[in-house]
Amino acid sequence: MPNEIYKAILTQQEFDQLSSFIYRESGIKMPPVKKIMLQSRLHKRLRELSMTNFKEYIDYLFSKEGLNNEIIHMLDVVSTNKTDFFREQVHFDFLNEVVLPEMIGPRNTFPHIKIWSAGSSTGEEAYTIAIVLSEFAEKHPRFDFSIIGTDISTQALQKAIDAIYKEERVHGIPMNIKKKYFLRSKDRTNPTVRIVAALRAKVKFGRLNFMDSYYNLNETFDVIFCRNVLIYFDRATQENVINKLCAKLRPGGYFFLGHSESIMNMNVPLKQLKPTIFQRV
Repeated sequence: MPNEIYKAILTQQEFDQLSSFIYRESGIKMPPVKKIMLQSRLHKRLRELSMTNFKEYIDYLFSKEGLNNEIIHMLDVVSTNKTDFFREQVHFDFLNEVVLPEMIGPRNTFPHIKIWSAGSSTGEEAYTIAIVLSEFAEKHPRFDFSIIGTDISTQALQKAIDAIYKEERVHGIPMNIKKKYFLRSKDRTNPTVRIVAALRAKVKFGRLNFMDSYYNLNETFDVIFCRNVLIYFDRATQENVINKLCAKLRPGGYFFLGHSESIMNMNVPLKQLKPTIFQRV
């Protein structure tokens, strides 16, 4: 059976069915050039379900049982989880040098600052934010914060919660930061690092689908990071998602997009401060 699964071919009709379903459920576009990629990624699901062809898989996916149980697994397969620590450093510099000093204010008041990492993938972005805020807190002892990370992929979220990464992922981080916030594994044949418990405690993770009609988070945020996520959506979906995100961002709060993303000609309540850095109006 493994060889049969490996040879399973996704027909154009089957690809069209799946790509339409993926777009409807997640907003993720699957252009024709992604057909081979989708076929390759779904081979794993065929193997796990002991199926030998994609027709069998699609019949199951669209069944009552499949709609209840398989959607999350299928979206795990198609979602992209590429991320890095301190990716797009300019955003974290702005957070540290502009946003945080402004929030404590000239009178040194210390509100509890809330940040949302929307599309948090395997957690590198959320933990980078936590490191920046922890470093700031050392200079301002009454400063406090909490971070929420959300993603559509349950597999990515579990990796974020575990907070264990290959050691090579942190090679570019300054040594003093690595020593303070990362624990090295004793197994040097497969070297890994883990975020220290105190930092993990400041970040909570949960599943959220950007295509949900309403984002059921019972709080308003001071800062939202939504970077390198919207590039997978069409323009109308991007605008819809940004407006739903902004509904959870307090007036005056800050919004960060990825370097290749733009809100140009969108009807959204944001004003641009710098490229990819915005403020809620």
